[in-house]
Amino acid sequence: MAMTANVSWAGGVSFAAQGATGHTVIMDGPAEKGGQNKGSRPMELLLMGLGGCTSFDVVGILQKSRQDVVDCQAQISAERADAVPSVFTKIHVHFVVSGRNLKPKVVERAIRLSAQEYCSASIMLVNAGVEVTHDFSIVEVD
Repeated sequence: MAMTANVSWAGGVSFAAQGATGHTVIMDGPAEKGGQNKGSRPMELLLMGLGGCTSFDVVGILQKSRQDVVDCQAQISAERADAVPSVFTKIHVHFVVSGRNLKPKVVERAIRLSAQEYCSASIMLVNAGVEVTHDFSIVEVD
């Protein structure tokens, strides 16, 4: 399955990226590198992509497991190498899953399946040597 994207320079250190779906994302660098804070940093987008990929899996698995999930947040923190290239060295994903009578073992299984079998972004990062860890908390709602 092929994917495409186009990134166009928007002046300074700002770029507009557009995927095949037609949606545009603005990227910009920090002020000390000439940026004007017009958009996310490229490395932030990698974390957001990881969060979206694994959340997509987790919610889908929970729904297929007949869990009454009403919200799922992936709170992601990362560490980067000090030297250039300052690649990610560690990423932690904390899921906050809200719902009714959610079973912790089912939530744990959904996260494990995403991390080990389904989330292309996570698996790609792990294969590149990034330590990716996960945990979760459950919020009971009425």
